[in-house]
Amino acid sequence: MLFHLVHLPYWIVLGMGILLFLTVIVGDIGDEDAEVDTDADALEVDIDGEEGMSLLTLLHWLGVGRAPLILLLALDFSFLGVLGWLLNVLFYLVSGGWPMGGWGALIAIMAIGGSLGLGSLCSRPLGRIFAQFSEDASGDRLLGCQGHVSSAQIPPAGAGIGQVNVLDAARNRLTVPAVLPPWATVIPQYRQDVLIIDRQGSEYVVIAKDSLDEGLWLRQQKQPSDEQHS
Repeated sequence: MLFHLVHLPYWIVLGMGILLFLTVIVGDIGDEDAEVDTDADALEVDIDGEEGMSLLTLLHWLGVGRAPLILLLALDFSFLGVLGWLLNVLFYLVSGGWPMGGWGALIAIMAIGGSLGLGSLCSRPLGRIFAQFSEDASGDRLLGCQGHVSSAQIPPAGAGIGQVNVLDAARNRLTVPAVLPPWATVIPQYRQDVLIIDRQGSEYVVIAKDSLDEGLWLRQQKQPSDEQHS
């Protein structure tokens, strides 16, 4: 029952997921961030307007931008392999025969849908874990650095957590959790440039680059300096 040929496609997919997990473990996860950025650039060229926002929302729901792409694919392939095998076995136990034809296609569709849903659920906590691993003890070195939004948007503090891709002074690419300050008036969207202005615990406070919020923040920074000179 375990090694019936009907399971072969799912065993292959599961093997691909395991290989991708091994690649994450022994490889350089930072290189994959660059691949995500490349794919995002292609999306920006091909889509715009309401259609573009709908597609970006769907991709974000599927987990794109929440975790490195290779990790997300490893999750989806592994879940697909396991779910397909479980559904085949369940069908056999209920009907006494293996799913063929239309039944096999229905099980494949159910397995694909389930794997995408589970991958989406797991991508957010895994993305936070990898964001924490990508930082070092001197996380304040990112203050003043410029990055761009890799999640759908950056929410205000207390309303959720977004993600930002940023290069530090040593040109290391990092993916860090980010929120907006309470006084921010501009909500940065996917791929929009942001400026890191503060750090609160494990989260970085960002504002939209070249926006009214940046001008307000610069004026706030100048006021203490002017008072000291006077």
